[in-house]
Amino acid sequence: MTLTSTTAQTTGADQGPTVERLLQRQILPLDRDLDVLSLYVDPAEAALDVDRYEIGSNRSAQEAHAASLRQKVGAGADVHPDQILDRTRMRVPQGERLSFGTYFNAFPASYWRRWTVVSEVRLTVRLTGPGATVIVYKSMANGRSQRVDSATTRSVETEAFTFDLTLKPFVDGGWYWYNVVAGDDDVVVESAEWTGLVPEDRASHGTTTVGITTMNRPDFCAKLLGQIADDADLRPYLDEVLVVDQGNQKVTGSEYFPAAQEALGGTLRVIEQGNLGGSGGYARGQLETVRRGTATYFLCMDDDVVCEPEGIIRAVTFADLARRRTIVGGHMFSLYSRSRLHSFGEIVQPWRFWWQSAPGVFNDWDFSARNLRSARWLHKRIDVDFNGWFMCLIPTSVLAEIGLSLPLFIKWDDSEFGLRAKAIGVPTVTFPGAAVWHVPWTDKNDALDWQAFYHQRNRFIAALLHSPYERGGRMVRESLNHQIKHLVSMQYSTVELRHQALEEILAGPDHLHADLPTRLGRIKQFVQDFTDARLQADPDAFPPVRREKPPRKGRDGTEIPGRLSQLVTAGLAPIRQLKAPRRLSRTNPEAEVPAMDAKWYRLARFDSAIVSMPDGTSAALYQRDPERYRELVRKTLEIHQRLHREWPRLARLYRDHLDQVVSPEAWDRTFGTSPADMPAGRRDGDL
Repeated sequence: MTLTSTTAQTTGADQGPTVERLLQRQILPLDRDLDVLSLYVDPAEAALDVDRYEIGSNRSAQEAHAASLRQKVGAGADVHPDQILDRTRMRVPQGERLSFGTYFNAFPASYWRRWTVVSEVRLTVRLTGPGATVIVYKSMANGRSQRVDSATTRSVETEAFTFDLTLKPFVDGGWYWYNVVAGDDDVVVESAEWTGLVPEDRASHGTTTVGITTMNRPDFCAKLLGQIADDADLRPYLDEVLVVDQGNQKVTGSEYFPAAQEALGGTLRVIEQGNLGGSGGYARGQLETVRRGTATYFLCMDDDVVCEPEGIIRAVTFADLARRRTIVGGHMFSLYSRSRLHSFGEIVQPWRFWWQSAPGVFNDWDFSARNLRSARWLHKRIDVDFNGWFMCLIPTSVLAEIGLSLPLFIKWDDSEFGLRAKAIGVPTVTFPGAAVWHVPWTDKNDALDWQAFYHQRNRFIAALLHSPYERGGRMVRESLNHQIKHLVSMQYSTVELRHQALEEILAGPDHLHADLPTRLGRIKQFVQDFTDARLQADPDAFPPVRREKPPRKGRDGTEIPGRLSQLVTAGLAPIRQLKAPRRLSRTNPEAEVPAMDAKWYRLARFDSAIVSMPDGTSAALYQRDPERYRELVRKTLEIHQRLHREWPRLARLYRDHLDQVVSPEAWDRTFGTSPADMPAGRRDGDL
């Protein structure tokens, strides 16, 4: 995959000898999957949306504009599966136009301009078919496109066209791409390659350990190994594929494993260990990679993803050519609606210390409705604080310098690491064109179930380590507000778990490693005493819904209240919780509340309710308990007052102990390993 010129070239006195290296190539979906086709090619005309500065500050106009952005454009245009000839070749029927200005095939020029040593690129397009035209475009940061150059084929033979393109105009954003228009005959786009002149010492690509943490998903994980194994172009970039199996349903037992094992050969290694969560699994892979010492990078990858193997190659290539050591992350598309992108980049908002999409990003973006050329916001470069570890490439030297993952089990390990790296000048780039398909976060219930403990504890630990504010900004007040919301929603198990999380924070960082193997079991045992944590898949497991009085004026309670109404409810709901519950609510739930409607201001009206879970598989019975409510309110106020008072001391304590907690030696003790247990790296010359 790496192309080098036959003789070194010199482009300037200061730059020294350079060689040509492949940066990106045209690809098409594996297995001709039409669900993802819009990420690779676009048959529609571009219909760029209105600039936000033309909309102005009127809120109604802004909301109408935001809604219009998600409307489908280019209805009627279509691509047939038989046009996809193989992984790189595409047929365009006579007289038709096809754009490669898409997520996987447009060239993200602004990211290369900002973060790498590349200053110019060369696009080479090979076409077969007479009278066909290739047109090269670029966009500005505001999404407006400009025609750059074009060329037309003159014969039936395959012809190659090259376009030399500067990266200078892409400081704030912008892409390059090409369209192909067929003439009186079909045209085959044989290939397209983006290359660049790079310093001679960067001609060779690095290698990566792909670290996959798995827990009772043997088939999913084994199929992922197969996706990696089946891509011959990816193979030279792999130092090792390391699976850390923490479940009792082993990946080695999957019917798909033998084929993947045979294809990967000695590149594959499986380590079995107890369940230490995602952070424990990734830390094991990181430790093994650092100790082995042969891989340039460590790539975190979830076990329940579908991988675009080309994305791994692009991530390695981008990291190789970065101006400085850089963490390169991929994007997450939905596994269930595969043209939908969850978020184009994430930051940690410093005052709230909460992860969120970067400013200007539209979440859950459907590329099949409005693709790259029609979405103005996609052309601005998005800078991030971290990248989720569902796909994230980390230089091994960074792991060696700042340590491994925090022992957090799940949640905030990836974002904390990104902030830790940023503090020593190592940026994270969420890189367009590198992506996986994953179960979307919106289909999970991790804010209410056992994971609520880890959300609360780990967020506060990360804030204690990295918040720029003396007492964590809004952290303590927001946590108190959320506790009150959970209390008026009858989510008592969640409140108790969040209390336990804060108590652990106040105890200091010394227990983090020791609790890693046992905390989850204790959490699950603890919540069994709470009805709101007892999930039932059978609808008949609950008593029938009955109410002493019908709803006022027949309202079903699903209306969305205005801001004033929510403020009134927020003031009255905590007081209402002190009243005795209605008699009938002790034996029969008063309502069934779908997960999508289970907002605090709605649940606060009931004394009992059956509430379904976001994944649609189960429900739980919520019951109001005034005595428990009083006790938990008292405890909530006390612990948050203490946390606010002790924040400066705790911040110093956690920061002083960070190097010890994330050190390889600390993880050795948790894993029960030592440097002598690590396999020796490859000798020079081994393949």
